[in-house]
Amino acid sequence: MKTVVVGLSGGVDSSVAAYLLKKQGYNVVGLFMLNWEEQDDGGHCSAEQDFEDVKRVANKIGIPYYTVNYSKEYKDRVFSYFLDEYKKGYTPNPDVLCNKEIKFGPFLKHALELGADYIATGHYCKRVDRDGKVYLYKSHDKSKDQTYFLNQLSQDQLKYTLFPLADIDKTEVRRIAKELGLVTAEKKDSTGICFIGERNFRKFLKSYLPAQKGLIKDLSGNVLGEHDGVMYYTIGQRRGLNIGGKDGYDNDRWFVVKKDVATNTLYVNCGECEEMYSRGCIVKEFNWITDEMKSDFSAFVKLRYRQPDQKVHVKIMDDHTIQLDFDEKQRAVTIGQFAVLYAEDGMCYGGGRIDSLL
Repeated sequence: MKTVVVGLSGGVDSSVAAYLLKKQGYNVVGLFMLNWEEQDDGGHCSAEQDFEDVKRVANKIGIPYYTVNYSKEYKDRVFSYFLDEYKKGYTPNPDVLCNKEIKFGPFLKHALELGADYIATGHYCKRVDRDGKVYLYKSHDKSKDQTYFLNQLSQDQLKYTLFPLADIDKTEVRRIAKELGLVTAEKKDSTGICFIGERNFRKFLKSYLPAQKGLIKDLSGNVLGEHDGVMYYTIGQRRGLNIGGKDGYDNDRWFVVKKDVATNTLYVNCGECEEMYSRGCIVKEFNWITDEMKSDFSAFVKLRYRQPDQKVHVKIMDDHTIQLDFDEKQRAVTIGQFAVLYAEDGMCYGGGRIDSLL
């Protein structure tokens, strides 16, 4: 009997993943990762409640469970990067790095040291084995597909990983959990920063990166107001600008168009404008999950998680740098986010960090 260590988060997806694996005949062990120990805005540590839910789920489905503390690794490998990117005025995606550096890093290593054959998670994605290699594909439930967040995984990480939710949708997951009487059946999906949870984001960031007020200007350089610090805003944002209606401008919404970290200036425009769109971008540190492409090709790209796939032409600049030329100009492409490439059949080529815009 093969052993699978399941990353139990205290949510419904990992709960059902563990159950399905046990039903398939695996020896299943639950492992809860404590990656953030600080209290939330209400003075509570969400990890404590999550671990209570893990214990109840593990006892209900009849599997042993353990906890391991990776809070230092999380701060060193993920959170420090998160803060450094914001200091530079970029908008990082810590969930992508958390998967690479924690869930499929120390967690995988620990599981193998325990004698496990595989690890498993509650991610919605599909593993396909072909010609001695492992391929990452979109899940059956396209509305929940999470391959975007797994774009930095390697063959060595994927070959030890199972995704039990590959072929079922979220509705079915909740139905199974409810039928089993799991405490997580109706628990809402986690949102916010990976492992840190839901917060007043600006208040949270200010506790680590002190605010430095600056000017808000239109694209002609006219001063419109004052901001709390360019790091707290993202391209395309329209809420929280507090500049309202201005004489001489159309009665339209204001959008963040660009940020100048050197002068601490936030540039906005009244309504949509050409400056908010890009014809392409340069992507660096690209991670090829399976086969490294050596010549230019056409594909589909996601520039943020919830974005529908966009047609793109890929130019290979070197092993880990590519140029993306969009078939249609894309709105609010953001430096620091990840561009993730897909084949037409849903295979994920991999992804990399958006470094500059074209």
